[in-house]
Amino acid sequence: MENQTTVTEFILLGFSSDPQMQMFLFLVFLVIYLITLLGNVMIILVIRADPHLHTPMYFFLSHLSFADICYSSVTVPNMLMNFLAEHKTISVSGCIAQMFFIILSAATEAFILSAMAYDRYAAICDPLHYVEKMNKRICVQMVSGTWTMSFFHALLNTAFTFKLHFCGPNQISHFSCELPRLLHLSCTETLINQLVLLSSIVIFGSSSFLLTLISYIHIISTILRIRSTEGRHKAFSTCSSHLIVVGVFYLTATFQYTKPSSVSSMALDEMFSIQYSILTPMLNPIIYSLKNREVTTAVRRMLGKYRFFT
Repeated sequence: MENQTTVTEFILLGFSSDPQMQMFLFLVFLVIYLITLLGNVMIILVIRADPHLHTPMYFFLSHLSFADICYSSVTVPNMLMNFLAEHKTISVSGCIAQMFFIILSAATEAFILSAMAYDRYAAICDPLHYVEKMNKRICVQMVSGTWTMSFFHALLNTAFTFKLHFCGPNQISHFSCELPRLLHLSCTETLINQLVLLSSIVIFGSSSFLLTLISYIHIISTILRIRSTEGRHKAFSTCSSHLIVVGVFYLTATFQYTKPSSVSSMALDEMFSIQYSILTPMLNPIIYSLKNREVTTAVRRMLGKYRFFT
């Protein structure tokens, strides 16, 4: 170990080394990032401003929007700077910090989606006790638990990463620092890190996925038992936006981490990473705005007030 050079920074290779392509990608991802910020900030402001949206479902949605802003802001601003920079470097500590916030944001989003699924289960399957099950104190506890569990999930994996030694190479074939790529560059044994990562995914990831899955099994079963077509449509419309968001989130993550090694490639890995870490935070507010009449009405009401005062 004495003869090995200690790496102090990594080089993020990103998408392309062609200057013209980098400028084009800079503009594309800048627009995506601005849409993400605008859409999610709009959702948060509308929910806070409109008393009609002061319900558990929209309380969770506002936290989902905040998590989406965090998720996108962890990677995209640094990626935009690298498109314009000659030296696309990031310190080892900065890389590990970015990895921590990526894990924190992703885990928080998964847990909030689970809380929203349970909320829809309570509203559709047990409407008589909905107010009791989803009162303000319980909702705050659920969101607090979401951020706390996500924090420990991220901290657990990050703490073991500080024990790794990096001696070269220092090039990361990606636009951000993700744990599997850091483990690949380590000069020391990574078995413990891999076990911690696998265990935390099984415990935290499976629990959030199973809660969401079980909630929707009960929801779909209840909707199918509704006799009138109008009643089924009305019940389904209350959770259709959330179901689309859940589908996009989990399908992308599933394809990313379960695809055969024979179809693995740098371009494919980057495409999946762009989908769940950059495009999904942009799409979530769009889906809720287009598919949710209450949100659409509230946005129009707020914009109408703004035009009135101006």
